[in-house]
Amino acid sequence: MSRGRVGVIVAPANPSAEPELTRLLGSRADMHVTRFPVRPGLSLADRLEGYNRDLPALAGAFGGLRLDAMVAACSEPRYLLGPDEDRDQCAELAAATGVPFASATLATREAMDHVMVSDIVLISPYQPWVTELAERFWKSSGMNVTQVVQVRAHDGYSPYGVTPAELVSQVELAEPPADAVLLFTGTGLATLPVLGPLSAGNDRVLLTSNLCTAWWALSRAVGRHVTLSRVPYRRPMAARGERSA
Repeated sequence: MSRGRVGVIVAPANPSAEPELTRLLGSRADMHVTRFPVRPGLSLADRLEGYNRDLPALAGAFGGLRLDAMVAACSEPRYLLGPDEDRDQCAELAAATGVPFASATLATREAMDHVMVSDIVLISPYQPWVTELAERFWKSSGMNVTQVVQVRAHDGYSPYGVTPAELVSQVELAEPPADAVLLFTGTGLATLPVLGPLSAGNDRVLLTSNLCTAWWALSRAVGRHVTLSRVPYRRPMAARGERSA
């Protein structure tokens, strides 16, 4: 079977995007990764703005490698932009590279359109000011944000530091409705292990930045929309005799 090729751009210290995207892409696509440059000493706002400025150069970093899709698996800097600017820049990069291109936020918007989502509970591991920007972004995208759940690691706000156990406990403490659509923003947040526990015994739909990004990229790699499952990876893991984490 012919395998697709997906180019992925990630933040330097992101620990979750590659492992989760690898699992979600499975045997149907290979992943090729480049990272944003490390610029120590900058404030978070300056670093995020730098990621947006660097994106065109990073999109060209794959050289002559033939790709079927390219994604910027980094949601946080896109919240500094409006949804229209985010979409327009992705279109410009696709035109410049000749490869379908999406940010994690654009991929998430298209995934939510695909499953006809209109109301969401936003789960955010970001600092409160970034969470406010994220809420505004999704509202500007036409979503009805019914609840915002601010999660944090034991030592402060850190998307990379939130453990699955912390994520599960804080979401459960917030008591989102049993039929809600939960949107977990942040490709650096470890989300695959929490999908089973947070969907057990209810009718929730759980969407994550990595799930939506993988869905978008894989759909382009295989040339058609693939199935976007409410709890991805549960059945394949069960078939191998593994437990859902």
